[in-house]
Amino acid sequence: MTVPPAEHTTPQGGPTPPPGCPAHTTAGAGGVTRLHGAAAETDPMGLYEKLRAAHGPVAPVLLDGDVRAWLVLGYLENRDVASRSTQFSRDPRTWHGWTSGEIDPTTSPLMPMIGWRPDCVCADGEEHQRLRGAVTAGLDQFDQRGIRRHITRFAHQLIDGFCESGEVELVGQFTEHLPMLVLTHLLGMPDESGPKLVHAARDLFKGTETSLASNAYVLETLEQLVVTKRTRPGQDIASVLMSHPAGLTDEEVQHHLRLILLAGYETTANLMSNVLRMVVTDPRFRGSLAGGQMTLPEAVEQVLWDEPPLMVCPGRWAKGDTSLGGQQIKAGDMLLLGLAAGNVDQAVRPDLSTPVHHNRAHLSFSAGTHECPGQDIGRVIADTGIDILLTRLPDIALAVPESELTWRSSTWARHLTALPVSFAPRAPRAHDVPASLPAPPSPTGGLPAVPPRPVAGPLPERAPEPRGSWWVRLRRLLRRR
Repeated sequence: MTVPPAEHTTPQGGPTPPPGCPAHTTAGAGGVTRLHGAAAETDPMGLYEKLRAAHGPVAPVLLDGDVRAWLVLGYLENRDVASRSTQFSRDPRTWHGWTSGEIDPTTSPLMPMIGWRPDCVCADGEEHQRLRGAVTAGLDQFDQRGIRRHITRFAHQLIDGFCESGEVELVGQFTEHLPMLVLTHLLGMPDESGPKLVHAARDLFKGTETSLASNAYVLETLEQLVVTKRTRPGQDIASVLMSHPAGLTDEEVQHHLRLILLAGYETTANLMSNVLRMVVTDPRFRGSLAGGQMTLPEAVEQVLWDEPPLMVCPGRWAKGDTSLGGQQIKAGDMLLLGLAAGNVDQAVRPDLSTPVHHNRAHLSFSAGTHECPGQDIGRVIADTGIDILLTRLPDIALAVPESELTWRSSTWARHLTALPVSFAPRAPRAHDVPASLPAPPSPTGGLPAVPPRPVAGPLPERAPEPRGSWWVRLRRLLRRR
């Protein structure tokens, strides 16, 4: 239950630079380590440990364009920075890099991640409370049962699209699309907006030369949503943000919708991919689920410790000179929360093989007053979507050698590029709006499932098997083998 080994990773797209190419160089000016480029993308977890060994819990690093920052690696130090807003601001306008000429805000791919926006993430104090209160109200209007109905409907629609083929690539056809379908629905957008937004969101987090254009597309789409909801409000997050007593402007509504969409999508899509990878590659992980030693929600928490969906969180800015982890931090310095590094800090996890699936103290959703307000929605999307997939396809198995799995990494996140699996073909269920999870398919020894009898038809010869959890049915399947 650990992070994937370095030899299974690949840099983000394109051919590998030849030896001697500057892209291979991990050190920039003054010998400071780069968090970008082919070397950093190949093995980010290994890089964090090298930085920890060299500098301790806080290390100097360089972002794209050799922009200077501090990467917080220690668990306690991450919590300290995230919780001490009087010393470490979330307002990027505090950064001295805007006036030093260190960055060109018109061209830098860092802008979608570190630029100021009129949202609660870039605010402190009373302004943060005002804006976050509106976001919390928008998210809290949906109870988990209502959200599960939407997740169930979309999950079945996606699975119906590939269940007859006996094989599917799960990242491209399931884990990247289910969160976006659910989130666009909750925001009040039409379902057809999902596919283009998936592409734009992924590109934005890569930090490529097209990130600014992708960010602009997301903002334009959400601007149109705000215009529509002004005249036709509904029971959705956009409408609640507009009517909230905090009095958000249209621009503030637009940017908060962006925040909810991108943060919720990125973390949930990666989380689902990581959990399903463990299910099909780690027999101990799958055995713990099948044997009842670990529930699916607990499996999600284990993966949140071992492979957080967002590895580095931008950012905090020092309000004054201070010391942190043995380093002297100057006023206006940028700090990055190293969520993945903090989660494996030996100060809190001396033995990484010890299960921690009962513990929610990880850093995967940050900490302090800016801890992700939508984390429970992300959990319920992951729990419900994965449960439905494994209920319908309990014999799912990896279709390629594990050594062929590859990842794409950026400064901020690490993505499994593909997860090809195989299973016994099954007929679509075509449940449009199911009230609850469907009954399990009858055991058929790999043959397509027999369609249910019509309600008006004769009684079946024997009563159908009671519905159980997917891992109970998996144990029965394994026994038959």
